[in-house]
Amino acid sequence: MNLALHRIKDISRNGWAVWALALFIAWLFSQLSGDLLPWAHKYPRNWIWPIRFEITAFMKWLINDATFGLFTFKELTRSVSWLLDWPLTAATSLFSSGLMEGQGSYAVQIAPPLAWTAVIGVLVAMGHYARDWKLAALVGGCFFYLAMFGQWDSAMITLSSIVVAVPIGVAGGLLLGILAYRSPLFEKILRPVLDLMQTVPIFAYLVPILFLFGFGPVAAMTATIIYAMPPMVRVTILALRQVADETVDFGRMVGCTRHQMTWKVLVPSAMPSLMVGVNQVIMLSLNMVIIASMIGAGGLGFDVLSSLRRLDIGGGVEAGVAIVVLAIALDRLSQAFATRPPPVHREQPLDWARRHPWLTFSIFWIALTAIAGLLLEPVQSYPESLEITTGDFWGDLVKYININYFDYLEGVKTFFLLNLMIPFKRFLLSIPWVVIVGLLALAGWRLGGRKLALLAFALSMLVAVTGQWEKAMITVYLCGISVLIASLIGIPIGILAAQNQRAGKVVRVLIDTLQTLPSFVYLMPVVMLFRVGDFAAMIAVVAYALAPAIRYTAHGIGQIDPHLVEAGVAAGCTKRQLLWRIKLPLALPEIMLGINQTIMLALSMLVITALVGTRDLGQEVYIALTKADTGGGIIAGLSVAFIAIIADRLIAAGSGRMRRRLGLAEEGAAT
Repeated sequence: MNLALHRIKDISRNGWAVWALALFIAWLFSQLSGDLLPWAHKYPRNWIWPIRFEITAFMKWLINDATFGLFTFKELTRSVSWLLDWPLTAATSLFSSGLMEGQGSYAVQIAPPLAWTAVIGVLVAMGHYARDWKLAALVGGCFFYLAMFGQWDSAMITLSSIVVAVPIGVAGGLLLGILAYRSPLFEKILRPVLDLMQTVPIFAYLVPILFLFGFGPVAAMTATIIYAMPPMVRVTILALRQVADETVDFGRMVGCTRHQMTWKVLVPSAMPSLMVGVNQVIMLSLNMVIIASMIGAGGLGFDVLSSLRRLDIGGGVEAGVAIVVLAIALDRLSQAFATRPPPVHREQPLDWARRHPWLTFSIFWIALTAIAGLLLEPVQSYPESLEITTGDFWGDLVKYININYFDYLEGVKTFFLLNLMIPFKRFLLSIPWVVIVGLLALAGWRLGGRKLALLAFALSMLVAVTGQWEKAMITVYLCGISVLIASLIGIPIGILAAQNQRAGKVVRVLIDTLQTLPSFVYLMPVVMLFRVGDFAAMIAVVAYALAPAIRYTAHGIGQIDPHLVEAGVAAGCTKRQLLWRIKLPLALPEIMLGINQTIMLALSMLVITALVGTRDLGQEVYIALTKADTGGGIIAGLSVAFIAIIADRLIAAGSGRMRRRLGLAEEGAAT
């Protein structure tokens, strides 16, 4: 008996033996169970848990019949909408529509919005105050670009939503983060909720929001706030924990109360880190503008979406680039405020204007442009005669490519479909669902122990019992091929960027550009060149998810201890041997984390590619949105989240295991 146990332990130490045995059993089972166990190949319909209908029924009851005290739930949601509508209307009046009197077609403008010159002047002042004249010129140039290319009105509608959604998202995330910091129990409850919120597809947010808050800008802004809040919560918890113990002890010594300790000691000390969370909220809010336009948000997001529906690549690219320009300006500005050094304490002049020169300038500039705008129209609104458009250029470029290179494009598309995508899809759909569930549980056990095995088993079973298995496998097939191609492209580029300083600078600019482009922008040229279908979706996903594979590979190689490389050189290793025998093995855990992030981005993009004809879980979410089917949308969205969580936990566990074997510090895993 003891000998047998030792043999089992020996086998378990050799992972390849366990996996070879598991794969052989899985293959044997799939070959023999077709006729004997038909339920193992296709999940029986009568085993499906009809929870989607129960969720839909619950939501209808919540809206129509649920009461809380003196108010119905519908009245509560409408009250929240009414409260949010006030600041949104004020911001829209300030930046876009002006002060209006009356409603609908009877509305009359009694005061114009801020002049375009006023907005640019104030932002230039903010840029200089936050850092220097270089940042001021960059921010001013970005907003001047919006005016010059005819995107000012739409950009101001988007900015109106951002300036309301971001403070609410930051405040909500900060309060939840403080509560989680104070209460470990609350943090344990909150953490899985945050995991779900950050893995559920963006589309899935819209279905219940549309049902609860109706169609319109307020509902779109509510979805934006919910989507953008989780990073602020996580950053707040981490920032408060990183406050030096000496600072906390000093606060206790001077007799601070709990409230004073939080708001006078912890939050001010953590402010630089908290500003990173603010930056994340801004960027995620901008990432949401196109999708939020589906439930009533206007602005640049609506322009991109309507251009996609009309296949107007020129208009879509211009609106998409405008979102990127707006994102760059707000990103650089928020980063500058995050890294701004604390003010030097000097003797302050008694004059308020001298104590606040840039605020004084901004007030004076707004007043001056308001008066000048009444006399000179170009001061108030950028002249249409001076606007520039590149729409025709992009349209003609796509037309030229289609006319002259159609056969080549179709050849590439056909090659990938026939030789890679369709065979892999058929293979994946032919594997019995019980085999995949078992292999996922085995992977969890091998990489993370019993808890991870139970998590992988439970989440994969939930996908099956809710009737989403076949759609989930199509999602896995598209995600898997896209991640494979993105990795094959991204990892070599990351290696080049890490070993060549000049190439690294170019690659960093490329990555920053890819990560600021809205996801919908990737769809338009792909659809125009390759039409709708799985291949078009794959190309868009690869382009969108490429950046993490490059960034993490370059970072992993760049952080290797130079002494290890020097030891390899001293041992006589060639450059190729240094790369393959030292650098890549040591960077592999970091590369795996990059692949993990690539998977997350691919899954989020796949839901959006439902607009170009894919038939996966993303299409289920999109259909549920068009039908206001809350149950179907939530279940399909959760299924995508379950796939993401399984992949995330397995890869993170594998990366941690590699680090321990290589003797690397665990902190790198969280880089």
